[in-house]
Amino acid sequence: MKPFEARMHPPFPRAADAEPGLQPFMDGVAAGSTYLAGLVETDREWAGHLFYADPDEQLEALIAQVQRVSDLMPELRHLKARFALLCGFCDLGNVWSLDEVTSAITRFADACIQTAVNTLLREVQAQGKYRLPDPENPSHGCGYVILAMGKHGAFELNYSSDVDLIVLYDADTKYLPQDSEVARFFVRLTQRLVSILQEQTADGYVFRTDLRLRPDPRATQIAISIQSAEQYYLNQGQNWERAAFIKARPIAGDIALGEEFLKTLQPYIWRKYLDFAAIADVQSLIRQIHAVKGHGEIAVQGHNLKLGRGGIREIEFFVQTQQLIAGGRNPKLRGRRTLEMLDALAEAGWISAATANDLKQAYILLRQWEHRAQMQRDEQTHTVPAGAAFKVFARFCGDADDAAFQDKVRQTLELVRAHSSKLFEQSENLGGSAGSLVFTGGEDDPETLETLNRMGFRQASEVSATIRGWHFGRYAATRDKRAREALTELMPKLLEALSRSGDADRAFLDFDSFLKGQPAGVQLFAMFKSNPGLLDLLAQILGTAPRLANGLSRQPRILEAVLDSSFFGPLPTREQLMASCDQLLPPELSMDEAMDRARIFGREQKFRVGVRVLSETVSAEEAGTGFANVADAVLNGLLHSVIDDVERQHGTLEHGRVAVIAMGKLGGREMTAGSDLDLIVVYDHQDSDGLSDGARPLAAAPYFTKLTQRLITAASAPTAEGDLYDVDMRLRPSGSKGPVAVSLESFKTYQAESAWTWEKLALTRARPLAGNASLCDEIEGIKRDVLAAQRDVTATRQDVVSMRSLMLREHKPHSPWDIKRVRGGLVETEFLAQFLQLIYAHSHPDVLDTNTATALSKLREAGCLTERDADTLLSAARLYHRLTQLLRLCLDQDYDPATALLGLNRAVALAAGLPDVKAVEDLLLSTQDAVATVFDRLIGDPQKM
Repeated sequence: MKPFEARMHPPFPRAADAEPGLQPFMDGVAAGSTYLAGLVETDREWAGHLFYADPDEQLEALIAQVQRVSDLMPELRHLKARFALLCGFCDLGNVWSLDEVTSAITRFADACIQTAVNTLLREVQAQGKYRLPDPENPSHGCGYVILAMGKHGAFELNYSSDVDLIVLYDADTKYLPQDSEVARFFVRLTQRLVSILQEQTADGYVFRTDLRLRPDPRATQIAISIQSAEQYYLNQGQNWERAAFIKARPIAGDIALGEEFLKTLQPYIWRKYLDFAAIADVQSLIRQIHAVKGHGEIAVQGHNLKLGRGGIREIEFFVQTQQLIAGGRNPKLRGRRTLEMLDALAEAGWISAATANDLKQAYILLRQWEHRAQMQRDEQTHTVPAGAAFKVFARFCGDADDAAFQDKVRQTLELVRAHSSKLFEQSENLGGSAGSLVFTGGEDDPETLETLNRMGFRQASEVSATIRGWHFGRYAATRDKRAREALTELMPKLLEALSRSGDADRAFLDFDSFLKGQPAGVQLFAMFKSNPGLLDLLAQILGTAPRLANGLSRQPRILEAVLDSSFFGPLPTREQLMASCDQLLPPELSMDEAMDRARIFGREQKFRVGVRVLSETVSAEEAGTGFANVADAVLNGLLHSVIDDVERQHGTLEHGRVAVIAMGKLGGREMTAGSDLDLIVVYDHQDSDGLSDGARPLAAAPYFTKLTQRLITAASAPTAEGDLYDVDMRLRPSGSKGPVAVSLESFKTYQAESAWTWEKLALTRARPLAGNASLCDEIEGIKRDVLAAQRDVTATRQDVVSMRSLMLREHKPHSPWDIKRVRGGLVETEFLAQFLQLIYAHSHPDVLDTNTATALSKLREAGCLTERDADTLLSAARLYHRLTQLLRLCLDQDYDPATALLGLNRAVALAAGLPDVKAVEDLLLSTQDAVATVFDRLIGDPQKM
């Protein structure tokens, strides 16, 4: 062996003959690296010694000293400083090749970690906390092993590298006291190990330590059981983790246990056969970092030599992706080291010899420059300095001409990019049009965060972490490897769709909730892939309609309804819905099962109408009818089930009849997604003393009261399938205090003799919707007779004004967006229609109609309303109905444009046919003024009461 200075290239004068001849080298070190200059100043004797000693012998001596240390913290740090100076000099002086440099760093790291583990094991043995099977050789059979990952595992550590470790232990160890908790013990042991290695003291540190390559690092302890790790990797392991395990190597602790673990993982790492989805996912490892031809630019100054275009990571992924694809069938392609595997890929015919040679030379240069960048201040950096610092860096890399050096760096990066781009140039760009989207590993990818920010995600780091959690299989939908591979391919399209929703972060959170509720993911992701428009629709729901999105998150399977070929055709008719509901609710069903089925059916059908509203493919009027038809069908079906249930317990009531009357929005077929069901139940039984013929007989009143109570429960009570409707029975003659079911005679008498004006207004919207057909006809007749009776117009007008005045005092509207209650709003539009029917039905019975807009049109046709007033009120009714439909679909709270989702504001403007929400507000104000003017003139000014 030759001494250090005799092996330098170009050779330096022997220090013994001309010590000043070393000065240019030392000056270069001092100019380029404050870190190395500081080490020389701290330990001048050691620095001088290095020029006379054989560097290989010094390396072996340092490693031997590491293995003999007694005081871990200071001694390891002292030896690390000496090693850093030795390695720096050997690298800068071209004494060691790149392979020798990285191997030396790795061997030194191995020795430090082995020594630390052995020392810690001896300590816990001495403290009685652990019984070692071989105290003389503490690591042997100890059940605790450290795996080196990445560059560490491949003997490729860089000069200022972190060490990537996975720490495993045997959960079935027999060497702990019986009262000890295995996981807690090994986690604490690992915490002490990490502290020894990376804690910054006055003496520095040994190695920064990264434990984030373990399974799902946000959800697991820093040390995990080998049994859990095996289960995870064999069942849930991702392809990027397969790539990581190509380089895995046990370095400390129970080496045999680590080797056995890696042997168990061989079928996972080296899959003999890969389907197309798996190959696409493997390819995505490189395509996700901009390896698509023509994407991205290279700027030398400020460029990241590791992660940037044409950088070290592209060469490593170039090798590893092909290893994953071909290594299952060719054991020669299973090596850990990048340079060796480039030669192996060429020998196997996967790449040309020229490509292998180009990438090898580029890899060596990039790693050398990376080392120079890290030597400057002992920082884990990969960035080429910019500006004035670039000239210094060029000289430190051995090139006095910084322009020539810049060209050399650019050419090297371009060469790597050209080769990596060709590898997958026929594949789809999984990075998407916005840029890099990488969700592998246990930490954020900086370029991915930039991409997410550009796409409109404000919480980019949280989005990235959540997606990594999906890939770790935290949800049932992503536990299958085929689902995760499909999700990788789908991810750019999904994020782009969510970014267009108006509020990307809110849409993403809602999608996360949606995904969490899915029992499986393979079919879901395949559905999205084969139906790209479905992603956009889902994103629109998530970014525009929180209420609809919330329902979708709780019951994600209703999304499948969109795939029905008839989904965007005409809405189902009332008759079609009733027929479908009848099939779902046969008489033999239990009441509980009928309620569950009714909820599934009702939610799916309401979702269909809601999506049609959101996508502007049905009008507000069609939506109101659609929601009412769904309610009609469900109530008819549930009424039949309730009658069957009551009859099973109490028998039938001979000649008994029952009918359900829809009131309010349901009666007028103007329902929205958030409408309650305003109902009145009327029964008829001529023999008031007669009893039902069942085992538990009841008279008519309690019989129909029980039936009504069960109908309310059937429609409103939450079940395992969620809720359906809120039911309001306060419009019945007895109000909220009397029986829930009213007899036909009481109903007729009350409406004719006792009903208040407001109850007669409400009666204009009464519509029998379910029950005995003859009874429904009789109720309709009673209603028409009551409404067509001649009445005192002045008194009626006074009652309506008083009622409206009371409403304004009790519920003061807060903005024009309080569309229902504001002056000139929806309530006054409806009151006008109802009031005019009351005062004109006697002479024009044809003006009666439960629907507001239809009634206004009939009033105009009958000459009871002027053309001008009719136009004002009809325009207002349509505008209010369009906006109310949308807002009740999207929100379960008041709407405020200042705080609403941008997507919702856009939808509001679209619903009104105006460019923006401010224009809609202006239209609302003018419309409300116009309606209030008509109300004041035809009925009276409620604000003067």
